[in-house]
Amino acid sequence: MTYSETKEYLESFVNYEKHSSYPYKESLKLERIKGFLDLLDNPERGLRCVHIAGTKGKGSTAAFIAYILREAGFCTGLYTSPHLRDFRERIRVLTPGFRLSTPNLDFEGMISRHELSRIATRLKPAIQKYNRTSEFGPLTFFEVHTTFAFVYFKEKKVNFAVLETGLGGRLDATNAVDALVSVITPISYEHTQKLGKTLRKIAGEKAGIIKNPGLIVISAAQKKEAGDVIRKRCRLYRAKLYEAGRQIRFRKEKSGFAVRSFFGAHENLRIQLLGRHQIENAALSVAAVGALSLHGARISSRAVKMGLRNARWPGRCEVVAKNPVVILDGAQNTASAAAIKQAVRDNFKYRRLILVLGISDDKDISGVCRQLYPLADEIILTRADSSRATDPKLLMKYFKGKRTHATKSVREAKGLARRLASKEDLVLVTGSLFVVGEFRKK
Repeated sequence: MTYSETKEYLESFVNYEKHSSYPYKESLKLERIKGFLDLLDNPERGLRCVHIAGTKGKGSTAAFIAYILREAGFCTGLYTSPHLRDFRERIRVLTPGFRLSTPNLDFEGMISRHELSRIATRLKPAIQKYNRTSEFGPLTFFEVHTTFAFVYFKEKKVNFAVLETGLGGRLDATNAVDALVSVITPISYEHTQKLGKTLRKIAGEKAGIIKNPGLIVISAAQKKEAGDVIRKRCRLYRAKLYEAGRQIRFRKEKSGFAVRSFFGAHENLRIQLLGRHQIENAALSVAAVGALSLHGARISSRAVKMGLRNARWPGRCEVVAKNPVVILDGAQNTASAAAIKQAVRDNFKYRRLILVLGISDDKDISGVCRQLYPLADEIILTRADSSRATDPKLLMKYFKGKRTHATKSVREAKGLARRLASKEDLVLVTGSLFVVGEFRKK
């Protein structure tokens, strides 16, 4: 298949990322991808994995871990979702010694068009055969893409694979692996119509990645209900738990920050990503790579320091322009909106803040808007090119008393922001990675 044919083929599978309403437990079947992987002689079984679940910070944490491992000399696979512009961003291999040749290369090591097309061509007959006979229904877009990642990582003989869950954890396609280390980032309310309406139920789905004896679990500081679920799950599966605020501690310093855990101490650490929440994500990452030392991985303090410093994660508190400053952040739940609000207040000075906001209709719209309301002086409401996007006019009720504009597309919103913003202003684009991805196009 050509690359155009490959794209068309992948887009032919049902993609629940584009649907806001579907029966979660009936639609996501871990048995389905496991059955297909069996047909392929289980390419995932040879992978040494770090598996990450949680509500916010999963992608940043995954990136920090992957860059540290690369700096330590390990060929590292990185699988994340969703993507900003190109679904090839989801599958990456970071090679030791590689350095960005241009600052415009956002996703180093992402699978090439040729490699993606080659794997699709190779696996298409097996996919068609499996979909005709599977008792659990046909494979989804995410399951097919996850399988491609496993196959590609095996071909590239990666030393480690860092995997971010797509939705939840228990039923997520990435949960087909048995990880060496699992990381749980902060858990808060999201996808409540699918994962559950209580923090306990949501945490139960996220903690579903804890399932094999001897697993090392690194957890962020959690609210009581979520923390209780994680601890109970670890006891049930005899997994060893290390928690931020207990066995893992970090502190800010003038020159950066320091992290201390059971696995060692590191000082004078710095990251490019802005915000205290990113320091918390980095601390989890340092503990996670430290845990790999129990599996024979040697990771020096220098590798930790340089990996964190070089880590890039586009679309997350990313400054893409100055005069005026333009910040892109894919915050799409209440906790993430609160984090970007604090990061902006702590790191930037400006005359006015112009908010460009678009939200998917299955998110906590009220919570996100409530967090961002006091930050914004003028609001441009928009919608991504997605069936899940909320009509901008429906968002206007959350910003009464503010000067508000409704636009039909991100492109229109971008043009309006350019006209409204002076050099002393700040433009914050947020609410959805789909919106950020479209705004980020040249």
